[in-house]
Amino acid sequence: MEQILSFLSKPWPFYVSGLAISFVMLLLLWMGKNFGVSDTLRTGCAMLGAGKTASFFDFDWKEQRWNLAFVFGAMIGGYIAQTFLHAPTNISQETISDLQKLGIEYNGGLAPDSLFSWESLATTKGFVTLILGGFLVGFGSRWAGGCTSGHAISGLSNLQIPSLIAVVGFFIGGLVMTHLIFPFIFK
Repeated sequence: MEQILSFLSKPWPFYVSGLAISFVMLLLLWMGKNFGVSDTLRTGCAMLGAGKTASFFDFDWKEQRWNLAFVFGAMIGGYIAQTFLHAPTNISQETISDLQKLGIEYNGGLAPDSLFSWESLATTKGFVTLILGGFLVGFGSRWAGGCTSGHAISGLSNLQIPSLIAVVGFFIGGLVMTHLIFPFIFK
């Protein structure tokens, strides 16, 4: 058992993940399904009865149970990896240095506690940043017709031009955020 835990807790080569994603995408294509994490929010709202007040949520959510299972599995897997396997987080020294230049201390975890913690949420700046960021992510996902994982993995695998345009937009937005907006907010 100890050898299995040791094997699972070490980073795997990129091509293992690539092959696994390819296999899953082929299965989904074969079953006529599309992958996307943002769809689970819509499915969850439909499951809780939001279809009674908004037509967007009025659909047979039971057809999307597999997607809900995937997202819950990803959350449980992440918890297991972090809690029991002590999965390493490999963040480049350059990123740590850039964060320190902005006054953000990196504590060795997945994300800096000074940005992602209950204490940070209790500050006005932290609260506004998380609420505004969450709104923009939700608005962007809806406007783009899906999230980054749906477009970049499923959409590009299906050779969809709108997904290519969305992924290019995601990258441009990420670069603008990283190099222009993030330093402005946290200086």
